[in-house]
Amino acid sequence: MLTGIPPIPRLLGLVALVPFLWGAASYLNSDLAAWGAAHLGPRFVGPYVQLFFGSVLLSFFSGALWGFATRGGGAAGATAYVLAALPAIWAFAMTGGGPVSAAMNLIFGFAGLLFLDLAFAYWRLAPSWWMRLRLPMAVVTLACLAVGVVL
Repeated sequence: MLTGIPPIPRLLGLVALVPFLWGAASYLNSDLAAWGAAHLGPRFVGPYVQLFFGSVLLSFFSGALWGFATRGGGAAGATAYVLAALPAIWAFAMTGGGPVSAAMNLIFGFAGLLFLDLAFAYWRLAPSWWMRLRLPMAVVTLACLAVGVVL
């Protein structure tokens, strides 16, 4: 599924999943959480690493979409710029209120980002390989965030 994606974006996309996978694993395993808190610090385990990195990643993808919006013109380009700003605004406004509500809001944010990714791909503003990268990333991210919400 990750074929046809340039090597550096593919590698960075996989690396970007590590905080979500680690957060879910350390949420589910108290020994792992204790080790992580002792060696990395308490904000780098469980939902805390996911929430912080999730906010950063939503903002990063806002910037990526903004870059794609530069390929548009006229009213469509203006719409693309406005839509590109939404994930960062969402991350800023909706990640307070405790770990469960923040994780739930990040789930909504990443699901919404996936729809934006689809729109930018449909409008041919994103690279042809974009959805082959973003879809698996979104699935893993959403599943990992759901661990802290559901359990």
